[in-house]
Amino acid sequence: MKKFLQEFKDFALRGNVMDLAVGVIIGAAFQAIVTSLTQDIISPVLGLFTGQNFDQLSVSLFGAELRYGAFITAVINFIIMALIIFLLVKGMNRLAALGRRKQQEEAPAAPATKVCPYCRSEIDIGATRCPHCTSQLSGLADDT
Repeated sequence: MKKFLQEFKDFALRGNVMDLAVGVIIGAAFQAIVTSLTQDIISPVLGLFTGQNFDQLSVSLFGAELRYGAFITAVINFIIMALIIFLLVKGMNRLAALGRRKQQEEAPAAPATKVCPYCRSEIDIGATRCPHCTSQLSGLADDT
């Protein structure tokens, strides 16, 4: 039982789990802000056109009340959340790309040429014979 508790502690306090927990808590708080924006600002403005709070719009169908105003409010909440998450992910990807681009610029490119040891002219890296002095380069087999 002691080993199990230690493994659980190691799992729960691992960096990824803690990052995820913080993200969920911030996401829930952010959703409350978006819900308030939709219910307290957007719905009343839309309600100006209907004469009542937009959330209260409903229709009675065979004795059942269909609250389509509340559904449209939920759809607006989803669209706002999706847009903001999209913008955040796009911004994070752009920042990550900047970091990768800097690393690629710092890494030197592989050489495409080498120097012939006999005539000292620059030749292709894969050459087995110098095109200038026709010397066979050491350690490589002749193609002809």
